[in-house]
Amino acid sequence: MIKAIIIDDEERARVNLKLLIEEFCPEVRLVAECKNLSEGVKSIRKENPELVFLDIEMPGHSGLELLDFFNDNEINFSIIFTTAYNNYAIQAFKLAAVDYLLKPINPQELIDAIALFEKKKNQLENLITLKNNLEHKDQTKIAVPVSGKIVFLDINEILYLKGEGSYTNIFKTDKTNFLVSRNLKSFEELLENSKNMMRIHKSYIANFQHIVAVSKADGGFVEFSDESQIPVSQEKLTEILELVKYLKR
Repeated sequence: MIKAIIIDDEERARVNLKLLIEEFCPEVRLVAECKNLSEGVKSIRKENPELVFLDIEMPGHSGLELLDFFNDNEINFSIIFTTAYNNYAIQAFKLAAVDYLLKPINPQELIDAIALFEKKKNQLENLITLKNNLEHKDQTKIAVPVSGKIVFLDINEILYLKGEGSYTNIFKTDKTNFLVSRNLKSFEELLENSKNMMRIHKSYIANFQHIVAVSKADGGFVEFSDESQIPVSQEKLTEILELVKYLKR
């Protein structure tokens, strides 16, 4: 049996989730239902659950602050977030590889989340990544997991991102780069509200503010302020040229 607790300030949400768990996930045993973060912290210390169903938007404390109440070596439980958050936050969940359930909760998605939990145990690095990205909703910075640590990147200092299969290489203006174990699609969705970031090729996202030249030669490419070059699709090349014309007016 999987020992679990629910932390959610809405009684109806707690009841609904409990009923879904009882009907569709008999392998999960709820040992506590908590209406705020303070109760949740006490229950975690008392019950030592393997799994926590955690709402994020609660009065007093955000669910993301749960990590602040424990030392790293005390976090021996996994978290499945239950949320009604907006699109940007959902992409932050995906980038951090953290499990989440959108409210109202779909029974099959609950079953899938439990199955995924049993395959992989909680990774503290992923939770910290999520927390930091949600705290920077203004999209000036992103937090990415790199080699066992969390690196904070100023979006304005990114030249471009290169997709390499299930990895993405992030190149910065200071000539450093970071290889992240997330695909390019994850970053495209996370950065879709950043006005300067543009998917210009199947393998590249470019920071428009650092592009200094474009060319139709060799199939099309853009050049950055550090003289590096990356390919651009014909469709995006036309879009960039039109954007430049518009800005010149």
